Amino acid sequence: MFHSSFINHLQDRLSGFFSSTTIINNHTPVQGGDINQAFLLETNQGRFLIKINAAMYGLDLFEKEAKGLLQLADAKSLRVPMPLLDGKYHQQLFFVMEYIEQSKPSGNFWEILGEGMAKIHLNSNEHFGFAHNNFIGSLAQSNTVHTTWADFYAHERLIPLARKAHKRGVLESEYVEAIEKIGSSLSSIFPAEKPALLHGDLWSGNFMADEKGNPVIFDPAVYYGNREMDIAMSLLFGGFDDKFYASYHHHYPLQPGWESRIKLCQLYPLLVHLALFGGGYHEKVVEVIQHYI
Repeated sequence: MFHSSFINHLQDRLSGFFSSTTIINNHTPVQGGDINQAFLLETNQGRFLIKINAAMYGLDLFEKEAKGLLQLADAKSLRVPMPLLDGKYHQQLFFVMEYIEQSKPSGNFWEILGEGMAKIHLNSNEHFGFAHNNFIGSLAQSNTVHTTWADFYAHERLIPLARKAHKRGVLESEYVEAIEKIGSSLSSIFPAEKPALLHGDLWSGNFMADEKGNPVIFDPAVYYGNREMDIAMSLLFGGFDDKFYASYHHHYPLQPGWESRIKLCQLYPLLVHLALFGGGYHEKVVEVIQHYI
């Protein structure tokens, strides 16, 4: 993977970025998730993280990730790893970003994370959606704008993904029809609220503590949506510390009845997992569908 020609290419790109000769002294593998391979680059300009993908999911995969990180950084709330550059070398996509040393969470880590997510969600936009499409994991995510959350969630999230799961043979047509029915009733389920800037994939694998013990969020799937989506995602795989939710509610209280909408908000990430990983998530998807029909 790290052939001398690739290293030379990276050195040239980094030298251009820093306007100074950059030498890569070492590269070592680090944990980088299921989709990409990740390496720590040690250079004369500092240490950086590089993610590499064999162009399997989309040529703009890392470009969209970089834009998402910058959008979250613009909220001036929680720390994100800052993008440096991305590109393609032969059949490999690569993305170089700031390397942040992981450490033990501070004593008030969860309170900071809760307050930080509340402040991110206070960033709003005229419409639900985003300026461009992106990805959630390796799955393409449509962000075509809509004026209401009900329309956006139905037509850009639930219905297309249910149909995709059906096409892949992991969801029966009767459940696709049920999701279409649920989609038509969303306006009576969700209270009106302005669009919120979302992380979009807020689970425990997408944040950590930096060298000072403060939260860092990464691997976003950003768009402007209903903020209950981030909260529901955080609760999907066991939930965060109670201090996170107390802090969030203190700084930006959720709308009454939000607990009754958690499963509905979790239907999208469950459909994502069903489409990506298959039958293991079928039972959970059906359970949610039956709860709302």
